[in-house]
Amino acid sequence: MKEQHFYAMLSRMKYINRWGLMRNTRSENLCEHSLEVAFIAHALGIINNEIYHGNVDAERLAILGMYHDVTEIITGDMPTPVKYYSAVIRNAYKEVENVAETEMLSGIPEELRDRYRGLMLETNEEEQLWHYVKAADKLSAYIKCLEEGRTGNTDFADAERTIKKSIDEMHLPEVDYYVEKFIPAYMLTLDESGE
Repeated sequence: MKEQHFYAMLSRMKYINRWGLMRNTRSENLCEHSLEVAFIAHALGIINNEIYHGNVDAERLAILGMYHDVTEIITGDMPTPVKYYSAVIRNAYKEVENVAETEMLSGIPEELRDRYRGLMLETNEEEQLWHYVKAADKLSAYIKCLEEGRTGNTDFADAERTIKKSIDEMHLPEVDYYVEKFIPAYMLTLDESGE
């Protein structure tokens, strides 16, 4: 990629649709999803700090959430059942993501690249933070399933159950808190939310 093309490429996130194998009543693009993940990851950090007296960098979580799927600008959205079908596919996709990250970084002038390394793919240095980003990603997917189910679309029913099970198995108190306190509101109408 040519230098100075990074930000223009980021603007293309709105063209990458998610849930390609599912019938959607409303399509969701990568840009929308990434912002929602950033909101949720930030909230998980705040919950950690304020409710559980932790010391998580909530603002860094928001940034990681914003950029967590940027490589999909190049790779597209790989459906989860395909991505995790086998270890061979999972490892091959990981290599594709690494190449995509390198390609995306090449669109930034050299003197800025270090500020963007580690935003697009998990790093060992920020492993704890990436647990929260993954949790936020799952919560965002769960919310999508709930929204689709609420419109009568049963195509997301199995995904909803599978994702909820994986959320429960995380055993992160911040996630449990978010699910208990905030998920019910996603099932309300706008009028019900305003009461």
